[in-house]
Amino acid sequence: MLVASTTYMVSLDDAVIARLEKGGSRYEILVDPDLVDAWKEDHSSVDLDELLAVSEVWTDSRNGERPTSDALESVFGSNELRQCVEIILKQGSIQLTTAQRKKMVEEKKLQIINEIATTATDPKTRMPHPRTRIENALEEARFSVDPFKSVEGQVSDAVKVLKPLIPLQFITIRLAFKIPGSSYGSVNQILRDLVIRQEWLTDGTWACVVEVPGGMKNELISKVASRASEAEVKELD
Repeated sequence: MLVASTTYMVSLDDAVIARLEKGGSRYEILVDPDLVDAWKEDHSSVDLDELLAVSEVWTDSRNGERPTSDALESVFGSNELRQCVEIILKQGSIQLTTAQRKKMVEEKKLQIINEIATTATDPKTRMPHPRTRIENALEEARFSVDPFKSVEGQVSDAVKVLKPLIPLQFITIRLAFKIPGSSYGSVNQILRDLVIRQEWLTDGTWACVVEVPGGMKNELISKVASRASEAEVKELD
């Protein structure tokens, strides 16, 4: 038997309805809209208690109407909450208010723009495009953002509509840094996952070569400079 919980991670005001019409009846759960996408990408990454506003399946959540255990068994093959939730999220639809959809679309759009801006460059200048240029081109192309589709899945679609409007090139570049030994600790926190070669020089400076998407070049150099103003950097051929 499903038991309603008196505690929840997402407020009822912020929760949205995930709904499945099946067997002539309607089944609903109240979920955190910000976690649905993460759950669909990797079920194990989101705890059920965080995803649900209330640990309950409803036939009408607004009026507090619940299905019987027999009805759940018949439709979902079980009255166990997790199985019911998974089937509703996989086969059903998310009911968003206009404000909720607009907010989620804007957030996902910014993530898509950021992903393109940090991985793509202008082939003529080898510099990243400003985010406003990418955003304006997406608006010109009338690109539609799906609030529940992953960023990765939509970037490739966005790139297809952008290429006729702005030149895009996805390249990997190598940057060589020389960092004063006194700044090694703080700079290494930024570069350690990007380093492909490193060594300590006789004068006590740390030298390394990193490999990054072309669009990250300026941002990375700025981050390093903020930690080590005397840092030297050179782009390698």
